Amino acid sequence: MYMKLEKNKNQINYYGTGRRKCAIARVYISSGTGNILINGEIAIQYLQYNSNYIKLITKPLQLLGLENTYDINIISKGGGLTGQASAIKLGIARALCVLDKNNRVILKSAGQLTRDSRVKERRKYGLKKARKAPQFSKR
Repeated sequence: MYMKLEKNKNQINYYGTGRRKCAIARVYISSGTGNILINGEIAIQYLQYNSNYIKLITKPLQLLGLENTYDINIISKGGGLTGQASAIKLGIARALCVLDKNNRVILKSAGQLTRDSRVKERRKYGLKKARKAPQFSKR
């Protein structure tokens, strides 16, 4: 799940995986100027200029003060934007832990390394949705 990848001799990539609902994000961190790309698009554009999503994915970097130090390349699929943004946040936090072991203490205490395991409950037979029952008729 966590590993250090080497592409060029002088550029080292760090990898982290994040999951939320049906979304999966593979995050690659390398030294650079702070560019964040999601599926080949600029992060702000991919997240539809939603400031909440942008704050969410940059929170681990802000906690460590590394906003303009690393380039982040993300491959995200499945789910919607909310699930993908949460998966990206977890992937970035995990990759930063691989980068430096001391980052783990800061990110763990801020709750950035906790995987949100809530997923949609399955539909049961005899019901309209997971828990919604059909209207009761006395006669």
